[in-house]
Amino acid sequence: MATKVAMSAFDKNNFIQYEKMAENIKIVRERLNRPLTYAEKIVYGHLADPHNQVIERGKSYLNLHPDRVACQDATAQMALLQFMSAGLPTVAVPTTVHCDHLIQAQVGAEKDLPRAKEINKEVYDFLSSCSAKYGIGFWQPGSGIIHQIVLENYAYPGGMMIGTDSHTPNAGGLGMIAVGVGGADAVDVMAGIPWELKCPKIIGVKLTGKRNGWTSPKDIILKVAGILTVKGGTGAIVEYFGEGVESISCTGMATICNMGAEIGATTSVFPFNDRMEEYLRATRRGDIADLAKQYKDLLKADEGCQYDQIIEINLDELEPHINGPFTPDLATPLSEFKNAVEKNGWPEELKVGLIGSCTNSSYEDMCRVSSLIKQALDNGVPAKSKFIITPGSEQIRATIAKDGQMELMKKVGGIVLSNACGPCIGQWDRKDIKKGDLNSIITSYNRNFTARNDANPQTHAFVASPEIVTAMVFGGSLKFNPMKDEIVKPDGSKFKFQPPSGDALPPTGYDQGEKVYQAPPEDRSNVKVIVDPNSQRLQLLTPFNKWNGEDYENLTILIKVKGKCTTDHISMAGPWLKYRGHLDNISNNMLIGAINAENGEANKIRNAVTGEYDAVPAVARYYKANGMPWVVVADENYGEGSSREHAALEPRHLGGVAVIVKSFARIHETNLKKQGVLPLTFADVADYDKIDPTDKISLLGLKTLTPGVPLTAKITKADGSSFEIKLNHTLNEGQIEWFKAGSALNLLAAASKN
Repeated sequence: MATKVAMSAFDKNNFIQYEKMAENIKIVRERLNRPLTYAEKIVYGHLADPHNQVIERGKSYLNLHPDRVACQDATAQMALLQFMSAGLPTVAVPTTVHCDHLIQAQVGAEKDLPRAKEINKEVYDFLSSCSAKYGIGFWQPGSGIIHQIVLENYAYPGGMMIGTDSHTPNAGGLGMIAVGVGGADAVDVMAGIPWELKCPKIIGVKLTGKRNGWTSPKDIILKVAGILTVKGGTGAIVEYFGEGVESISCTGMATICNMGAEIGATTSVFPFNDRMEEYLRATRRGDIADLAKQYKDLLKADEGCQYDQIIEINLDELEPHINGPFTPDLATPLSEFKNAVEKNGWPEELKVGLIGSCTNSSYEDMCRVSSLIKQALDNGVPAKSKFIITPGSEQIRATIAKDGQMELMKKVGGIVLSNACGPCIGQWDRKDIKKGDLNSIITSYNRNFTARNDANPQTHAFVASPEIVTAMVFGGSLKFNPMKDEIVKPDGSKFKFQPPSGDALPPTGYDQGEKVYQAPPEDRSNVKVIVDPNSQRLQLLTPFNKWNGEDYENLTILIKVKGKCTTDHISMAGPWLKYRGHLDNISNNMLIGAINAENGEANKIRNAVTGEYDAVPAVARYYKANGMPWVVVADENYGEGSSREHAALEPRHLGGVAVIVKSFARIHETNLKKQGVLPLTFADVADYDKIDPTDKISLLGLKTLTPGVPLTAKITKADGSSFEIKLNHTLNEGQIEWFKAGSALNLLAAASKN
């Protein structure tokens, strides 16, 4: 009889299905007649129909059954509102909600957390009651960042999960295929409907040598980001392998997988190994470790498997990197960084160093950082820059408080924030500069888009390992190289840092800290979910209208976007996070960060009817009120960044029917499809330059919309002349039905009534 092992301590009646996974893999391997990569084993092991599923990397769409769903509080609001609209009584798979995005960093955890609980009480009460009503686990404010909580409690080798946050791939550090999605995808899985994913290509990263000295796991992904760029991983899973893997801790592997989101990858994953086993046992999951060891051949790549691309990195030669500013793929080796600062005229003075976040807040990170702080304290060297620390979870906070690392951080003036996202996602009430001040910061975070952290477009944000960030806080300058430069001590003598060191796991075990988890009640019949109809933060959803069956004629171009347009540009976070559960209110931030190709300005577009210039949402509302559907025309990798489905919901809500671009980021393209918006790409990217913001666009052939067949667009100029271009799409049969129904949720709601 097969051993039954629960997926987690909180999911006693949901068991790890290695036997079922093995059966699926056997079927697929016989069909394909070739060895499989580890990523393929997990993905194909979760197929809804392994016998008949068409499997072609980069082309076919797979129907999958993930094991679980995780949502953070900013995205959970819309996901749960959509789930409520579907009319189902309970979630079909284990699901959790994590309160980590709405806590603003101001002065430190002691005051920031109580203030957040008060300000966001209405939203937290909604999420808590909705979770209780539908059988969802609820992690309270202060519990920690979603990805750290998942790694500590829910991730396991060979599992598959989706999460409504782009850094869900963090769980790949524990051998799990974990994919960031929009809320509508989450609703499908929560409803028990197969989840659709384009069959990913597999990029192999072979690690040779051994990590040592100043080089950290973060430097591996910083290097990979420089190689692949922000869109080089699109449509692919990145699978790490090779002898070099053995020198990386489990949490270090999670760091690498986490930031794989910055190269556009579907997800990243490491094979099951001893470091994962050690972490599972340290986090009180020895039974899962024992089971995984029984199935160890299942949890690694087959000998002779084929990758679509292989990158090789020699860890013996890898040096620390610093990436940025303004994009996470501008990678510079530390030895060359001083010259880059001088050559590019980046602000030399380092104002703030920030460590932690979902990417780098492990016990090992905090230990290695503390080893540097202790060196500085022992030599009387003060911090020259402001120092901010974000513990990743209550367990990490409690453990570093127990083991002394937090005391060291506070001794050098470090400000310890709540166990939450904070400045990493723009939740930072920064006071040391004014908006518009030219300055530099360095973080151990994952993203550094313009104005991402502090809403100041003049802040040059750089990304590095927590060790490099900490050392540079004591150097106070971007030109400081801790590997070779000395610091003058108060007595005039000189001090040079020795390489950092630290334990991967706490020698005396993790301290779980305060109780922060709310389990759904056994009897949920009397639980009420209340949404005040007059609320400014929560709004029940009204279904979008179905397609009217006709071609879209003479559509107005709302905005022609020039250059990088991430989901931060389309739907900003920061102060707008408070409206994530109110679609109409948050739509007032739609595309306000996008650069108008007509005038080179943000949030200033011409109203095609009045001729006056106004904010993007205001013009969109004008068009909607006057029955004028509109389109967006944009550049490369549109929708890069967060999984933020509001970036697709807002255009749909304000009357948008299509987005026409050179190329899309994966998650955003799917989110647009889910909401009934047509995501179209220029068959000839040069056609982008032929379109003026004053043109009208007709989308022809919608009645015969067919997978793989381009649409024709008629472009009509202001003088009445016109020409036609071809627009590609990746809609399959099921996604075309979403479009016709008005949204994927409309189809789901209709099915639940039958």
